[in-house]
Amino acid sequence: MKIKVLGPGCINCKTLLETTQTALQELGLGRDAEVKYVTDLNEIRKYLMMTPGLVINEKVAHQGKPLPNVAKVKELIQKSQGS
Repeated sequence: MKIKVLGPGCINCKTLLETTQTALQELGLGRDAEVKYVTDLNEIRKYLMMTPGLVINEKVAHQGKPLPNVAKVKELIQKSQGS
């Protein structure tokens, strides 16, 4: 599984990164997922216009506010797996 957290480096973006990492650990997927924090604006624009954003397997799963909590991120991850 490939996950990208997109944002310019703001506190909300870093919070989403931490929330995503926690969700992966709680799901037992921490070692199986490749998580990338993307701050390059050109790369971000390929996916969305509002940050922070969460991309799972090249599909936008969340963008903007409000930030999802751990339970919501877990739900998004499981949905992307077809669970």
